[in-house]
Amino acid sequence: MNKLAKLLAVASLAAIAAGTAADARELRLASGAPPAHPATDPMYNSFMEFLPEETNGELTGLMIGPEVVGIVAVKQALQSSLAEVGNVLPLFAAGDLPNTVLTADLAFLATTPHAMGAAVTEYVVTCEECQAEFKAMGGVFLGAGSSDIYVLLTTKPVNSLADLQGLRLRSGGAPYARWAEALGAAPAQVPVSDTFESMSQGVLDGTMASVSDLISYRLVDVAKYIIDLPLGTYHTTSNFTVASGTWAELTPELRAGLTRAANRSSALFTQSWGYDRAAAARQAALDAGMEIIPASQDLLDATNEFRFTDVASAIEVAESQLGVTGAAEKIARFQALVEKWTAITDAANGDVDAIAAAVQTEVWDKVDWSTYGL
Repeated sequence: MNKLAKLLAVASLAAIAAGTAADARELRLASGAPPAHPATDPMYNSFMEFLPEETNGELTGLMIGPEVVGIVAVKQALQSSLAEVGNVLPLFAAGDLPNTVLTADLAFLATTPHAMGAAVTEYVVTCEECQAEFKAMGGVFLGAGSSDIYVLLTTKPVNSLADLQGLRLRSGGAPYARWAEALGAAPAQVPVSDTFESMSQGVLDGTMASVSDLISYRLVDVAKYIIDLPLGTYHTTSNFTVASGTWAELTPELRAGLTRAANRSSALFTQSWGYDRAAAARQAALDAGMEIIPASQDLLDATNEFRFTDVASAIEVAESQLGVTGAAEKIARFQALVEKWTAITDAANGDVDAIAAAVQTEVWDKVDWSTYGL
């Protein structure tokens, strides 16, 4: 090939590349979380990397910061088209998504974070009522993730059940409020972003939360104790909720590729939130001079009793407050999925790629992309 031919070939390839880049659709993304939170890094940051990989460069992403779209406003941002893909927390949209929120009321049934994220994903994808609710809300569900096992982060020591009496604790949802009330504490519905200020001002004595909140929300600067009492997981998320209008405009192939990217990112999110950040946060707590107090036996016994008796409360709440029909059967189905995914994720032995591949095979590869979410 002569010099002129080589130059023409290079120019032709450059033109093709430029045309491909110009043809790529840039989706507006809203994690709703601060940069230090795992919902942003690694979840949405990795999604921006995986999206062009899984769609042959046809889709890319542009992040909208939490100062524009905070976590409580993600649903509205999707509905107004300000965002096209967003991190919706169903508990903030319980009136829209009662059949999905049912799984959130089962926090104390949690086994391990990866199992819970996968169980919620399969449950919502295969739940006709859940799908209908997302459609009516104007979004498409593309997977869930999970926190680590919640503990107590407090400004006061809790060495026994007696020390818990009257303690003012932030609650992240109904099951945590029920637990606090059952054991004599005083739950408070406070936005997670306000926890630092509420604890620093003495409005709250602590929070029922992921230990990684010590880093994500700077609670390491105000909390003095980690009470190692297992309080279940926060697992009812919709990590990547696609605005219905945007979803409808994509080809089935692009929907599948977008979902593969979301699935990979959800696994990384759970690994970070459920495992890696929890370990880092515990080290940060020790470095800051916080004390880690093992749960006393009377606290463990009372919590285990609550765990086994609360299913009946979850059924009653689902039917009387959320308007869910057949709640007992749906809860039983979710419990079976938790058992299924606990076995699968335990066998993966911490291999995040293997877990993502299992969810892809067991859930997403069975979806009809010409009809899902439409």
